[in-house]
Amino acid sequence: MPGRRTYRTRAIVLDRTKLGEQDLILALLREDGCEGRAVAKGARKPGGRLAARVELFCETDFLLAAGRSLDVVSEAQTVEPHAGLRGDYERVAAASVVAEVARLTCYEDAPDPFLYPICSRALRACEEAADRAHLDLVVAAYAMKVLAHGGWRPELTGCCACGDADVAYFSAAAGGALCASCAREVAGAQEAGPSLTGWLRSLLTCTFDELLAAQVDSGTALALLGVAHVWAATHLDARLRAMEFYLGV
Repeated sequence: MPGRRTYRTRAIVLDRTKLGEQDLILALLREDGCEGRAVAKGARKPGGRLAARVELFCETDFLLAAGRSLDVVSEAQTVEPHAGLRGDYERVAAASVVAEVARLTCYEDAPDPFLYPICSRALRACEEAADRAHLDLVVAAYAMKVLAHGGWRPELTGCCACGDADVAYFSAAAGGALCASCAREVAGAQEAGPSLTGWLRSLLTCTFDELLAAQVDSGTALALLGVAHVWAATHLDARLRAMEFYLGV
């Protein structure tokens, strides 16, 4: 690309939008944690050299030519295709939630070295999950961890309104756990006993390896996913369509 500055970066493909008859606009999470957008010319052409290298969830080494509004993919080499997601409906749906949350929590020209590795690990955890309950646990943990890192960490050690240690409810709008008395004043507060509150703490503090090895029933995992959905939608102020779809799968 004569006249254009080129640079290399590793990135995860978070989203793809059709452009013209054969091109794609890629939404990327770059290795420095910044959001990136680039045009992959000919990526929709059958047998094209870029087609398999810019699939959703792929981690790819890119050579990009800097553009005024969008960069252009000059070269691409797949590093990690996350092949274990392919062909599995539930795993693809779960990975789509990870990609959606990643896209909403990374920003152009705002480097954050935490974002790329945790997204990569969450996608791998979606491949490794033994069953649907652990898949739900991975998705919920990723959403809660990333939002907590961004400043939206729920208060779980005591009532976020009065500080009472005896908590029995949870409210995303209020900021976390609530005692029974304060919960009466908060619309939409949901019951959250010691078990659910303990699991929420685990989502924030445990590694993905620990969560994948944990004993969890499907009801608890689904409840945690529901809490993570409301927490993320409330604090990102966005409708999480991939999360809504996954909850219905």
